[in-house]
Amino acid sequence: NEIVSHSLSAKRGDRMTYISGLENLIEWQKRHPEHQMVLHSDQGSVYASKAYNELLPMYGITRSMSRAGTPTDNAAMESINGWIKAELFMDLHVTGEKPVKEEVDDYILFFNEQRPAYSLGYLTPKQYRERHTPIC
Repeated sequence: NEIVSHSLSAKRGDRMTYISGLENLIEWQKRHPEHQMVLHSDQGSVYASKAYNELLPMYGITRSMSRAGTPTDNAAMESINGWIKAELFMDLHVTGEKPVKEEVDDYILFFNEQRPAYSLGYLTPKQYRERHTPIC
């Protein structure tokens, strides 16, 4: 429910986008080893690659992949992408004065820490994670 890693590129299919996103995810997991990490993706060639999938279990990350030709399996990711687009450009009236990456970074911080979610009992994703963190 919480966005813990993201990466942007001006060019579709840029491998560095995937690598950067995975590196960010691994760093987050190292800081929060008490959380079971699940990486959900579509069946894009990078996500389905042997090399990519061999890295995930090394860092305690469980892979979740939508079935081929079943976009409803990826509904959560598509919803978040839709919210980001709608809220950034329609609700928050992004003007283009800041670079897109900075706008998206700011929005993800807002999404995780300030935007309550109905599905989480009106908690923010960060509040939900903190309340459901096991005490070791």
